[in-house]
Amino acid sequence: MPDSTPVAATPRPHWFPKLLLVLSLVEFVALGFSPADRGTWWAENLPILLIVGGLVLLYGRGVRFSNTAYLLMSVLIFMHTVGGHYTFEKVPFDWFNNLFGFKRNMYDRVAHFSVGFYAYPIIELTDRYGTIRNRFISYLFPLCVIGTIAMAYELIEWVYAEVAGGSAGAAFLGSQGDIWDAQKDMLADTSGAVLALIVYALSGRRATTTT
Repeated sequence: MPDSTPVAATPRPHWFPKLLLVLSLVEFVALGFSPADRGTWWAENLPILLIVGGLVLLYGRGVRFSNTAYLLMSVLIFMHTVGGHYTFEKVPFDWFNNLFGFKRNMYDRVAHFSVGFYAYPIIELTDRYGTIRNRFISYLFPLCVIGTIAMAYELIEWVYAEVAGGSAGAAFLGSQGDIWDAQKDMLADTSGAVLALIVYALSGRRATTTT
């Protein structure tokens, strides 16, 4: 049976997403100075600029998310900006790698995991507007969206690496010699989406608030 639970109104304007925007802009400017490779910096930051610009545009048009959703989305933005400065395989991340005994720099894998957090705002929107009434499909849809984005980004990395070649292409690809890097990145993306959807389900929220 379709779920007929009422949906909530769009969250009111709030200071929190604006604070995140300011912090992300400060980070972007600060880490724009003397990156490890300027070409890689542009390639890594372009999708982030598009994401931030898209969120600002949606906010201005009244399409807003909960503070929780903005916080989760900001993780990728902040991490990706750092990765663009150093290149992902050279980000100082030894504390994490040593803690779990990883032999490669896992910063890029953690950043890929945060891509999945965008499943949270996706299900917020579909719940708010009642786009998908069946609960199984409403959870499956954002998972499939994240999986598709993950696959598409790996294809973009492949094409860029082929076109750019040399150290710039290798830095953007960031495989660190792992022939299964693309598959593991996609698994990280979808695993992050699963976690985000679990958080959404455990919150008991059918619709969005400003918390």
